[in-house]
Amino acid sequence: MAAGADSTVDVLAIAAHRDDVEQTCGGTLLRMAARGLETGILDLTQGESGTRGSAAERAAEAEEAARILGVRHRQALDLPDGAVSNTLENRLKIACVLRELRPRVVILPYWEARHPDHATCSTLGYEACFLAGLSRLEGSGVESLRPHRPFKIIYASLYADVRPSFVVDITPFIEQRHASLMAYRSQYANQSQGGGLFVPEEEIRERTFAEARHYGLLAGVKYGEPFVQHEIGLVDDITLIPVQSI
Repeated sequence: MAAGADSTVDVLAIAAHRDDVEQTCGGTLLRMAARGLETGILDLTQGESGTRGSAAERAAEAEEAARILGVRHRQALDLPDGAVSNTLENRLKIACVLRELRPRVVILPYWEARHPDHATCSTLGYEACFLAGLSRLEGSGVESLRPHRPFKIIYASLYADVRPSFVVDITPFIEQRHASLMAYRSQYANQSQGGGLFVPEEEIRERTFAEARHYGLLAGVKYGEPFVQHEIGLVDDITLIPVQSI
């Protein structure tokens, strides 16, 4: 899904690897698409260092997952898989995409993670969002694109041991979210390679649904995805705040 002349999106999810978004905020992208918003995914790496699957296989799987999620735009940069680093060159690459797609909201991974690529992606993505708004930014062709800084940055915190700032109700989309993850057959289908590292295929549904159920219960819905924001929330009418207290 290459960028075109009219390829702007409302929400852009940035992740280190193909299939990260499907796990952490795929249901939220589905919900936004159902509301008529344009969504996109930017994967920073191509999966060449993974235990399972080739970069080419994962590219095809990512396209299928994007179709299921209903995203308007998906692309992968060429940052080294397993060695994502926060350099000016990489910030500029992301800034170019931000200026092309002009999202209002950017979803990043939570800033603490087991996999170094995920934690680095969080900081790298934030700094790229800042740079993309500078009018005199130069390098990697970014100067040919109009400055743009997203209004809001939120962090997908599914695998972080933190209290979320808010939860998105993904109940109507839980099956589609699961289908988008299972599009990555090279990663999640049972196979001997990496058998000791990967969850058995028959357990993936149970685990992912249980996690979504946990966060849904926190917000009074069946299934949810958690997010953290740095900013204080603003309420206009306190009688319309969702989630019952007692």
